[in-house]
Amino acid sequence: MKETLVLYPSPGMGHLVPMVELGKLFLTQGFAVSIITVNSTYTTGAASSTETFITRMSSAHPFLSFHRLPSVSLPPNASPHAEAHAFDLLRLSNPHLLSLLSSLSQSSPVRALIVDFFCTTALDVAAELAIPSYIFFTSSAAILAAFLHLPALHSKVTKSFKDLGDSPLHFPGLPPIPASDMLLPMLDRDDEAYKGFIAIFNRMPDADGIIVNTFVSLEPRPLQAIAGGLAVPGKKAPPVHCVGPLIAIQPKLRHDCLDWLDKQPKQSVVFLCFGSLGAFSAKQLHEIAIGLEKSQQKFLWVVRSPPNPVAALAPGGGEIAKLTEAPPEPELEALLPEGFLDRTGERGMVVKSWAPQAEVLRHGAVGGFVTHCGWNSVLEAIVGGVAMVAWPLYAEQRMNKVMLVEMGLAVEMRGYESGAVEAGEVEERVKGVVQGEWGREARGRMELLRLAAEAAMEDGGSSTVAVNDLVSKWKA
Repeated sequence: MKETLVLYPSPGMGHLVPMVELGKLFLTQGFAVSIITVNSTYTTGAASSTETFITRMSSAHPFLSFHRLPSVSLPPNASPHAEAHAFDLLRLSNPHLLSLLSSLSQSSPVRALIVDFFCTTALDVAAELAIPSYIFFTSSAAILAAFLHLPALHSKVTKSFKDLGDSPLHFPGLPPIPASDMLLPMLDRDDEAYKGFIAIFNRMPDADGIIVNTFVSLEPRPLQAIAGGLAVPGKKAPPVHCVGPLIAIQPKLRHDCLDWLDKQPKQSVVFLCFGSLGAFSAKQLHEIAIGLEKSQQKFLWVVRSPPNPVAALAPGGGEIAKLTEAPPEPELEALLPEGFLDRTGERGMVVKSWAPQAEVLRHGAVGGFVTHCGWNSVLEAIVGGVAMVAWPLYAEQRMNKVMLVEMGLAVEMRGYESGAVEAGEVEERVKGVVQGEWGREARGRMELLRLAAEAAMEDGGSSTVAVNDLVSKWKA
């Protein structure tokens, strides 16, 4: 009988995909892996995409099983932020989680419960069943250090971040972060989402360890700040296990865009793609198209349909579509300038809705990446050695942008803060990332990190050692 690890992601593909990658990693160590999901009554993107992904993973991996918790009724919550509803959902799901874990434990010994950081209230369930508990943090070690330190900062600062403008916030191991670049749900300290985050951050050190999708040589400063206790003054620093980069590679279904890339010169193409929730207004799509055309730059651009009228404006020029089903295929001729596709057809390719991003970024023809700065995307760019233009849209992406710019891996797309990036800025940035001196320098740094990422995942590498240490602990 295989020993079992139970993984508990929060809703949303950006959390589910890396959690599944972590599960697949532990499958190779001889464990059975059970992944528990919840029905979200708020929106996390296209539900059909999630179901398709789960079905595919279940079919491909016999010892990877999925279990859905029963739905719960959420109390009224005045917060406009989905995160506040997520905290309610996950807290109220604890009794169902307890019942399912008890059942799983009867058929196979459960060696650990590994939860997404949004699911930190599940630590209480693990404690009740005497199961070791770990948090899987799907963003960077820098963001982890900031989040761990936020309760201490909360006790020192009396104003909401929204009232501090661009005043710098200081976190151990990080460059100063403008208050305006904090997560949107954390800008108002009276909001239920803010209160939920602070409660979660306070509990995170109680876990037996925190597993992070990063590697040691990528983020030494924040990791040292956590290990040295600077991030959690007055508390015991949680053990941090860096096991990345964990990258999801799609099945061997070759997308047309890869055939197109095969015909392009080395590092000549800029790739524009903005994650599973990022979508732009028709006006912003028009500006991007004009900038691409004027740049004369080779490009591969993933275009999603503009969000419907009830979409929520994201603080980065994009919008987060409130969709429970996949958005309609974009009507490119209607959305883009008249004749754009014909005029740019020789040097550009526009893809509807989705492209195999990890494979695209590993392709030798790609020299630059315009990205929303989601952590999964950042890691995929590092593994591909591709320089970035940062256009953050939601979640912690503005904070990621600060780190990437400070490390010399990206430049920011000016104007994203106001939600209106002009064509001239797009033109300048897409040319610069491929042809400019700063683009070449950033690619050089990314190439060094690409090699470091490979070394971390090799036998004896830091991430492999971290995984082996966890496995030895659980099997003992």
